[in-house]
Amino acid sequence: MNLDDGIRTIKGIGEKAESAFRKAGVTTVRELLYYFPRSYECFEPPVPASMLRYRDEAAFSGVLLTSPVTRYVRNMKITEAVFRDDSGTVKAVWFNMPYLSGSLKAGSEYVIRGRLNGNGITRRFSQPKVFRAEEYRELESTLRPVYPLNRDLKGNVVSKAVKAALDGGALPEETLSEKLLSAYGLTDIRKAIREIHFPSSKEAFLIARKRLVFEEFYRFLVRIKELKKNVEKVPNSFVFGDRKEVDEVVEALPFTLTGAQAKVLRELRDDVSGPSVMNRLVQGDVGSGKTIIAFLLMYEAALNGYQSAIMAPTEVLAKQHAENFRKWSEAYGLNLSVTLLTGSMTARERRTAEEKIALHQTDIIVGTNALIQEKVHYSDLALVVTDEQHRFGVNQRKALSEKGRMPHVLVMSATPIPRTLGMILYGDMNVSIIDELPKNRLPIKNALVDIEYRGKAYAFIKKELAAGRQAYVICPKVTETEGNEGENVGDYAKALRNVLPGVRVEALHGRMKGEEKERIMEAFGKNEIGVLVSTTVIEVGIDVPNATVIMIENAERFGLAELHQLRGRVGRGQYQSYCILVDTTKSDASRERLEVLASSNDGFFIASEDLRLRGPGDFFGIRQSGDLAFRLADIYKDAAILKCAEEAAERTVKREDGVSSPVL
Repeated sequence: MNLDDGIRTIKGIGEKAESAFRKAGVTTVRELLYYFPRSYECFEPPVPASMLRYRDEAAFSGVLLTSPVTRYVRNMKITEAVFRDDSGTVKAVWFNMPYLSGSLKAGSEYVIRGRLNGNGITRRFSQPKVFRAEEYRELESTLRPVYPLNRDLKGNVVSKAVKAALDGGALPEETLSEKLLSAYGLTDIRKAIREIHFPSSKEAFLIARKRLVFEEFYRFLVRIKELKKNVEKVPNSFVFGDRKEVDEVVEALPFTLTGAQAKVLRELRDDVSGPSVMNRLVQGDVGSGKTIIAFLLMYEAALNGYQSAIMAPTEVLAKQHAENFRKWSEAYGLNLSVTLLTGSMTARERRTAEEKIALHQTDIIVGTNALIQEKVHYSDLALVVTDEQHRFGVNQRKALSEKGRMPHVLVMSATPIPRTLGMILYGDMNVSIIDELPKNRLPIKNALVDIEYRGKAYAFIKKELAAGRQAYVICPKVTETEGNEGENVGDYAKALRNVLPGVRVEALHGRMKGEEKERIMEAFGKNEIGVLVSTTVIEVGIDVPNATVIMIENAERFGLAELHQLRGRVGRGQYQSYCILVDTTKSDASRERLEVLASSNDGFFIASEDLRLRGPGDFFGIRQSGDLAFRLADIYKDAAILKCAEEAAERTVKREDGVSSPVL
C-alpha cells in the first residue's frame, strides 16, 4: 500500500467513509497515519467503594443488588441501579437508557466506569459505561485512542481504518538520521506511528510520543532557521521615509500611546527604513493596543506610495478591521482607501476589489486567506500584517514574493508565550513586546468558584444582561458524546435558555460550517445575542466591547495561557468586566494553578507560571495549547523536547553534525 494512495484503497473504506474523512482533512493513507488521537481512554484498575471520591473519574467493580429500575420524569427516562463490593455500595444513574433494565442481571458482577457525582456521602455514578467483569479485565491498564471526530466520522471507523492501513504495511520511511535518533534517544518512526495509535503500554506510548513531538518541533525549527537566513539576506525594496503626518495622528488620538506602544512603533519605523526587509513579531496582551500601531505603520506605507495588507483569521474580524480603519481615516482626515477581500464575496464584488488592488486604487487591503489567492495582483505591496493564527510560512511568502518584490512582514501575537520558549518558536523574527495596558482600561475582576456557585453566577449574568451587557460561557466539549468529563456546548445552551427566559442564547463551536459561525459571531457583535455559549473557538473572535462577563466551565481542563486568552474576550470597553472560573475538581493542586490566573492579569507572568506549575502535564488528555497548530506537540507540556529540538535544528542548519536539512 502506497502512503500517497487515496484512503479508498484501505479495506473497509467506502464512499460514505471517504466523504467523512475528507471533512476531517484526511484524503490519503499518509494523512490517516498522521491523524493522531486527541486523547486516550485509560482503563485503570477498579477502586473500592470506600475509596471513591467526589468528582473522580474512576472504575468500580461490584455486584448488582437488584434489577435496575426505570422511572419517567417529564420527557426523561431515568434508570437507577445499586452495586455493592466488600467496602460499601455505589449508585448508578443513566438518562434515556431504559434498555439497561432488561440487560443487567441482579446478582451478576459488573464494572461501571465514569465520573462520580453526589454529595460526598452518597456515591453516585452519572451516565457510566458498563462492562462485564471479565470484559473489563481484558481492557485493564490499556489505552484506547479517542480521535477528533465530526458529525459523520465515528471513532470506531477511524480505529478500524488505521489498523487496516498498518496491517496492510502502510508505514512511513525513516525521516531522521541515525545520528539524531541516537543523540536524543528516539525510537524509529514505524514503531512510533504504531504505538501512538495503539499503545501497548503507557511507557511505549510516551516513547512514541516523544519521537513524534521531537520531529514535529525539529522540522518546524529547521524551516524557521533556514527562513531567517534567507530573509536576512533580502534587501529592502520598500524603504519608508519617516513622515511627520504619522506623528500628527499620534498627537490627535483621543488617548496617549503607552510607553511600550511608542517604543514598538519606533522599532517598526526603523525596520522599514533600514537596509533589509522587516520580519518582526509584536507580542502583547489582548487589549494592549497592537492594532492601532499596525494601522499607523500602514498609514506610513500609504504616505510613501505603497500598498499594505492585513490578514485576519475570520471574515467577521476582517470586516471589523476594515470598518475601524475607514472610521479612523475619516476621523483624522487621512484620505485612505480601504478595500475588503474575503471568500464569501460575490464574484462581482471580488472582481471589483481585485481591480482596485491591481490598479493601486486602494491603500490598505483587509482580508482572510483570499489575500494570497492566485487572482490577486498587487501594486507595490510593501507591508503585510498578519495574526499569529496566520503566521506566514515559506509557501505564503513565496506566493507574495511572486506577486512582486518581497514585502515587510509584521506578525501580531496575543498569546502570552514565556520568553524562553518565544525565543525558540519565533527564532526567525525580531521580537517587540507591548507589556503595558492603556491607562483607561479597567482591570478584569476575577472569581474562582466551584459548581455550587453556578446559581449565583447565573443571577449575576442576568443582572449584567438587564443592564444591556452581554456574556460568554465557555465549555470544553461540543457534545456529550466526547467522553464523560466536562460540560458541553449543546446541552449547556439548552439549559441556559431555561434559566434565562427571554434572553437569546446561542451556541458556537468549531464543527459548525464557516458561514454559520460567522453569522453567529456577527450577531453577537451587534448585540442581537445576549449569551454566547462556545468552545475555545472564540479565542480568535471579534472585539465586542459590550461583553462584560465570561464564565469558563471546567476551568481545570484548560492551560493557564489559554484561559488568559479566553478572558481577553471581555474587558475591551468602558464597562467593568468579570471572569468567573468554575473549578469542578475540588483539588488543591488545581486550585493553586487557577489562583495564578485569578490573582493576575499579566499574560507573561501567567505563561511562566503555567510552565512552572504544569510540569510534564497529562499526556493522555487533551492538548492545552494550540500555538502554531502543531499536530501533537504542546509547547508547555513539551518544553524540554522543544529545547532539544532547537539544539538539533541549530546544528543541522549550521551543518555542524553532518546532517543535511530534512525535506520539508
